Amino acid sequence: MSGVVVLVGTRKGLFVARSDDRVTYEVDPIAFGMNAVASVGFDDRGPTPRLFAAARSEHWGPSLFHSDDLGATWSEPGAAPIAFPEGSGASLEQVWQVVPGPRNQPGVVYAGVEPSALFRSVDGGVTFALVDGLWDHPHRPTWQPGAGGQCLHTVVPHPTDLDRVLVAMSTGGVYRTTDSGASWAPSNDGVKAYFLPDPYPEYGQCVHRVASHPEAPDQLFLQNHHGVYRSDDGGDSWQSIAEGLPADFGFPVVVHPHRPGTAYLFPLTADGDRMPPDRQFRVYRTEDAGSTWTPLSDGLPDGPYHAAVLRDAMCTDTDDPAGIYLGTRAGELYASADEGDHWNLVVEHLPDVLSVRALSV
Repeated sequence: MSGVVVLVGTRKGLFVARSDDRVTYEVDPIAFGMNAVASVGFDDRGPTPRLFAAARSEHWGPSLFHSDDLGATWSEPGAAPIAFPEGSGASLEQVWQVVPGPRNQPGVVYAGVEPSALFRSVDGGVTFALVDGLWDHPHRPTWQPGAGGQCLHTVVPHPTDLDRVLVAMSTGGVYRTTDSGASWAPSNDGVKAYFLPDPYPEYGQCVHRVASHPEAPDQLFLQNHHGVYRSDDGGDSWQSIAEGLPADFGFPVVVHPHRPGTAYLFPLTADGDRMPPDRQFRVYRTEDAGSTWTPLSDGLPDGPYHAAVLRDAMCTDTDDPAGIYLGTRAGELYASADEGDHWNLVVEHLPDVLSVRALSV
């Protein structure tokens, strides 16, 4: 069993939890105090892992920081690492996702931001350039903000085909490129937008998250604003896999690091509620690509529970057995060292948890 470093971005700063055994944890003092940390991430492709924290100051605005010593210290480039070019008519509101490219593309890091746009770095996440093909898409003027903002929150690079990248935004839906970002096409066939006159539009869906497994990159899982879906053809079409769940609304979806077809959700009752169904704290796991779902609760709060888990606040590590981690809007971090069968409370009384990532070390 290996150790783990867990990055926990909150409404008022970053916390780093460390463990040598994934049972007992120590939590570092807060970093970026009074900064909302909407996205955290890491790039473990090099000899030294690089950690990322997207911190937004109410005074200085948003920026992207990185650490090459597992979070002991953080650096920010002298110039803004992510910025819209002059003449774009836009300014950066928030960084919602930081994702390294595939392993055969060292140095490439993607950032999804608000307003909905994709940035790409070729120097390990120090500087970024706007992906013009998506920004100039004719659909962009019609993309609308969801309740959390007009954010591009999901970036899924294909693990072997360097020309293929999938993104998702709220609202707007899923878009894909097959030519390294020069052009993009909507990829929402079968995904419902119940709030639109045409409930199955070409685009305009309020997608909350998409995830895929690197060993089965054409199998995708999607959590929608009402709806849970799977694609077996890389996003050409989607089918509902919500049967067996207590609710089809939620924010996060994560895949098991080693077993394609195994995925995790945290359902919520919506729209006017957004609390766990029947006020029961339950993570749901499928081990057959969504044909069946199993509730997981051993070690989680028993009794009425009211807090949600946001789209970026659930993740896995890469250990075997896999660790699963989730942070709540009540300021708790829970961890499972056995793939969700049993859970432990790592820390509580944090600010509202926005993002969680776990690095096996």
